[in-house]
Amino acid sequence: MEAILLRQGAYCVNRCFRGFLKTSCVRFAATTATATFSKTRSEGLRIGVPKEMFPNEKRVSLTPNAVKTLTGKGFSLIVQAGAGVSAQYPDSDYVKAGAKLIESGAKDLYAQSDVVLKVRSPLIDKEVNLLNTNSTLISMVYPAQNKELVDKLAERKITLLALDCIPRISRAQAFDVLSSMANIAGYKAVIEAASHYSNFFAGQITAAGRIPPAKVLVVGGGVAGLSAVATARGLGATVRAFDTREAVREQVESLGAEFLTIQFKEAGEGGGGYAKEMSKEFLDAEMALFAKQAKEVDIIITSALIPGKPAPKLITKVSTSYTFVHAHRRVSGSPI
Repeated sequence: MEAILLRQGAYCVNRCFRGFLKTSCVRFAATTATATFSKTRSEGLRIGVPKEMFPNEKRVSLTPNAVKTLTGKGFSLIVQAGAGVSAQYPDSDYVKAGAKLIESGAKDLYAQSDVVLKVRSPLIDKEVNLLNTNSTLISMVYPAQNKELVDKLAERKITLLALDCIPRISRAQAFDVLSSMANIAGYKAVIEAASHYSNFFAGQITAAGRIPPAKVLVVGGGVAGLSAVATARGLGATVRAFDTREAVREQVESLGAEFLTIQFKEAGEGGGGYAKEMSKEFLDAEMALFAKQAKEVDIIITSALIPGKPAPKLITKVSTSYTFVHAHRRVSGSPI
């Protein structure tokens, strides 16, 4: 199961990378918003695919199929040995696709790369200084939350194309790695919860009696939350969901789940359809709802997220400790 998810995740990410390199796109540059590649033609442009250094990161930025496509366009691909092994892509597949394998480590790969493709943002203490001055980095960076990283990249005159800054509009859907990864995260959250749940997820009717299905609460109705709702419903659970945006109700109910509300009127939708930060009064009412729901449900999955902000902590120690003591089989998910 994990291998399938990793390959799917790699496919979603590398599809975006291919699109970036083949067409013009919205760019976030560490130095200037109009920064461009130092080389305007694909011929001779060296693209590096390093092995991710972030702890427990098993994804890879390009699959062998994507490498084959890019080499066919005239790009030179160099891949660090072992970059795709954790995602079930052996080094031999990259070599067959036309990439040059770098076995001497990340330092040599970065030194030879005009463009570096990564899944995670570079680690400040390990990877930033490996990037060539005036080179290009294509990666998820979250600049609003990583100002120090952006400043370090600017000091090295790195052109940064932040995948997470692409607007969610129809013509940019091919580059939307946030939605594709969130979809996988929501699915995986339910699978992980089901593996910890000590009863039948879908319930059972036997000669000895009836076992009710699991009750699942999903907090947040974005891409990850809706994916979790759909997956839990598909496995036979009874699902409830909450979101600050009333517009999400129709989507939740169309998946067969119950949409929870609170007796407090406040618009929860910000710019671009995303959720926004709510008032203290709304949050207090929200927390009271979660404390009540925690006594009733078997599994809680949180997926609430506000762009450019840390994930909100919506399930308190008071709620979770009471939940665990009350029923002895609860799974509380961290923000996705």
